[in-house]
Amino acid sequence: MEITKYEARIAGISPISQGKYHGIPKKDGETYEDHEDRTWRERMHATSDGVVFIPPMAFKNALSSAAKYLSMKIPGEGKKTYTKKFESGVLCSEPVVLDGILKDEVPRLKLFVPSDGKRGGSSRVMKNFPAIPKWGGILYVDVLDPIIKLEVLEKHLEVAGYMIGVGALRVENNGYFGRFKVERLRVIES
Repeated sequence: MEITKYEARIAGISPISQGKYHGIPKKDGETYEDHEDRTWRERMHATSDGVVFIPPMAFKNALSSAAKYLSMKIPGEGKKTYTKKFESGVLCSEPVVLDGILKDEVPRLKLFVPSDGKRGGSSRVMKNFPAIPKWGGILYVDVLDPIIKLEVLEKHLEVAGYMIGVGALRVENNGYFGRFKVERLRVIES
C-alpha cells in the first residue's frame, strides 16, 4: 500500500485550550478551589521537557468531522462523498508540538462551567483551563487512500481549522477556541 505523507504548517487563529483528564486526587482537607488551583496545568498534554503538544487524534477527528461537514462528492462516484475515505484512509500519528509553548508558562482562564461537563447543566462550578493565545506547529498527515489528493486534503484541513477546531472549548462544540489556518501544505513522502 502506498502512503503519501504530508506536512502542514498550521497557526492558531483563536486561542487553544486543553481539558485532559488528570485524575489527581484532592489532598486531605483541600477544597475544590484549592485542588483546581493546584492541578489545572495537568489538563495540558506536554512532552517530558514541558513543551505543550496537541494529540494526533485531535486532528484526525477534526478531519473526519470536516469531511462530514463538507460532504464533498467524489468526482465520477455518483453521490459518494469523501467522508468514509477520511475516516478510514487518513491518519495523523504524530503529535503537533507547539512552537515554544511551555506548560509552566501558559496562562489560565477561569470559567463558570457545568459541573458535569454537559452544556445546559443545572449545577455550575468555577474551573481553570489553560488558554494559549498564540500557537502553531507542524502537523503530519498520512493519506492511505490515493483518491484523496493534495487539493482535497487542503480543503478539508481548511474547513477543519475554521469550522471544527481542536482542543477544549473548540468551535465544533459551540466554543470559540482551537481554530487554525494552514500556512503551508506539502508532500514530503510518497
